[in-house]
Amino acid sequence: MNSILQKYEVSKLEYQKIGIDSDAALEKLKRKAISIHCWQGDDVTGFEDSGALTGGISATGNYPGKARNAQELMADLDIALSLIPGKHRLNLHAMYAITNGERVDRDALEPRHFADWIDYAKDRGLGLDFNPTFFSHPKAAENLTLSSPDEETRSFWVRHGKACRRIAAEFGKQLGTPSLCNVWIPDGYKDHPADRLGPRLRLKNSLDEIFAEKFDSHYLLDSVEGKVFGIGIEGFTVGSHEFYLGYATRNGLYCLLDNGHYHPNENVSDKISAMLTLFDRVPLHVTRPMHWDSDHVVLLDDELKAITNEIVRCEALDRVLIGLDYFDASINRIAAWVIGVRNMQKALLQALLMPHAELKALQDANCFTEQMMRTEELKTYPWGAVWNYFCEQNNVPIRESWFPRVQDYENKVLSKRSAK
Repeated sequence: MNSILQKYEVSKLEYQKIGIDSDAALEKLKRKAISIHCWQGDDVTGFEDSGALTGGISATGNYPGKARNAQELMADLDIALSLIPGKHRLNLHAMYAITNGERVDRDALEPRHFADWIDYAKDRGLGLDFNPTFFSHPKAAENLTLSSPDEETRSFWVRHGKACRRIAAEFGKQLGTPSLCNVWIPDGYKDHPADRLGPRLRLKNSLDEIFAEKFDSHYLLDSVEGKVFGIGIEGFTVGSHEFYLGYATRNGLYCLLDNGHYHPNENVSDKISAMLTLFDRVPLHVTRPMHWDSDHVVLLDDELKAITNEIVRCEALDRVLIGLDYFDASINRIAAWVIGVRNMQKALLQALLMPHAELKALQDANCFTEQMMRTEELKTYPWGAVWNYFCEQNNVPIRESWFPRVQDYENKVLSKRSAK
């Protein structure tokens, strides 16, 4: 018996003493797909040559070796996927269309411009999720898209939103798993506006047009995503959380929660149970904000563990759609993917190894001292041995042993790429 298995068997017995079946926990973890964001691999550049990243977001750093085209991005993703246990999903932005040199503006995109991505996903058993790209474009230069007072600009972005929903529906049809199409826009003003209602009414009308076409939910799921502010739109954000929560509730959509899109003293972990009372699904974008929506690589920190504990204790693993959203250009981009996704899985595993029913019973019985004691003692239970066993069973390296492969790929491949 190898040491990984031996340590797992010992840990398994420890968890059995508190009523936890670690084998069942690992099976649940294996079935939980994470939607991995493609844009970490190229600093949200896309394939359009559209210029600088705009929309109140920024990827900082100049670490060498970023992907410059679809072939390189796919190759980099393959390395990352080979180091992450389980089968997952891939999250695309519209700016990653593969047009083979044809100039196609965003309002004219079709499923055929993503055929290579569909083939990529089919070959690897991945699902695909999708996002319209309402930034980094000449018609988004003023940070106004669906709420623009200029009718030509607004109509262009409405057409883009419609096109993206058709593309996402085709993903779902081709891959046999529904595609989440998430609408986030950068619209807002740098300073306090004279009119807040007008932009929001225009946004509502634009969304009404975009979502007028109906699709089978077996193929397409629609969500909208709010935000507090971004760089250059500190004074007013048109698509706030309150706006989208009301719109989604009234119109049968989902309201996506990004844990970087709220005030620093707000926690998405606290919002999940509230949303589960209103919606049959809750989509997430998990990131790591530092002072603001800075999209740092996801770490195994307290908020991440609070998010996964809430998902598991609500018995909502199948109802919460977990996607990641960060872009760090200051470190090896493949390592950033692997670190973030594995941390998301580690946090889920820790949550799955918690006796939530017992802790809930202690709460309901007002046994708060014992509840606190049990919660704190559980933090030192041997979940790491269970994680290592999970990695070994899924044929990926344990602990830090995955990193030399990334270093080797950097030396042989990434270091030879010139800056775009």
